[in-house]
Amino acid sequence: MSANETPPRAPADFEKVAIGAQATVATFKEETPSLLKRIQHLLHVHPTAIPALVLVLSVAVFAMAGGQRFLTAFNLSVVLQQVTIIAVIGIAQTIVVLTAGIDLSVGAIAVLASMVMGKLAVTAGVPTPLAILIGVAVGAACGAVNGILVTRFRLPPFIVTLGTWYMVFALNLWYSDSETIRSQDIGETAPLLQFFATAIPIGDARLTYGSIAMVIAIALFWYLLSMTAWGRHVHAVGDDPEAARLAGIRVERVLMSVYIVAGIVCAFAAWMMISRYGSASPQSGQTSNLDSITAVVIGGTSLFGGRGSIVGTLLGALIVGVFRNGLALSGVNVLWQDFAVGALIIVAVALDQWLRRVSQ
Repeated sequence: MSANETPPRAPADFEKVAIGAQATVATFKEETPSLLKRIQHLLHVHPTAIPALVLVLSVAVFAMAGGQRFLTAFNLSVVLQQVTIIAVIGIAQTIVVLTAGIDLSVGAIAVLASMVMGKLAVTAGVPTPLAILIGVAVGAACGAVNGILVTRFRLPPFIVTLGTWYMVFALNLWYSDSETIRSQDIGETAPLLQFFATAIPIGDARLTYGSIAMVIAIALFWYLLSMTAWGRHVHAVGDDPEAARLAGIRVERVLMSVYIVAGIVCAFAAWMMISRYGSASPQSGQTSNLDSITAVVIGGTSLFGGRGSIVGTLLGALIVGVFRNGLALSGVNVLWQDFAVGALIIVAVALDQWLRRVSQ
């Protein structure tokens, strides 16, 4: 051994080195999250908490501002009737938005399906149940077109549905000859089309079959999205489509099913639309697209996909209905009612961006 070489350490020396290394290991103390961070995480996990709170506060405020008129059973049943169609169309919009898409054609599809049902049953003499089924098939076909363009041609959902909105609206005017099918004609020839307008008096309130059907539809899609493999796949595709594909999920098939189901839901809303308005008009539902997006956004569903719920959409529709009804009873101009709804949308999107930071 040369003079410059270090002699090997004895076993005792190795033990001393090990003990010293253990003594110098850095320890990290976990930072206790602040109250704001805990609230942020809680709301991220439970996205319907915010719209539920907003709805309760809105009812309380308008109950104080509007006096006894607002909290009457009759007025609250009217609010429920007013949001029925938007809530059902909002179901279709929600399942699309959950996949990080958007469907601007939902309103036009509903109107086209309503005109198909009305003309076949009233003008062509087709049995009403068959006319309704054909209308549902038309809605499914429109949804399938959207799905094919999004999945097979890889086109952005916003552009696809904007284009199909124009196309479906043009088909609607062509098919209907821009003529409205009157309520009297529907009542005499195809009263089944007005089925959802039938009301059950409960004290001063009037609960329609349409409102009951809306609650059933919300419950059904809550189950499908929360308790089934299809619902988990929809959330996974919206959260990260590439990760979903690597996990074995057939992303294109899921997206295709989402757009077809959305079309079917819109056709179901078309039947309710005829019942609600009493007639089938090619000019009805002009704002259904934006109204459904409003309900979805205010209801806490993220426009970036993967997070949200059908119950939140119902709450969002109820919030808009309560705001419009309460402001109207308070004597507020319609322009300022729209202003208030617009402010709600901006606040909802800002909250969504804030909550998204939890996962970043």
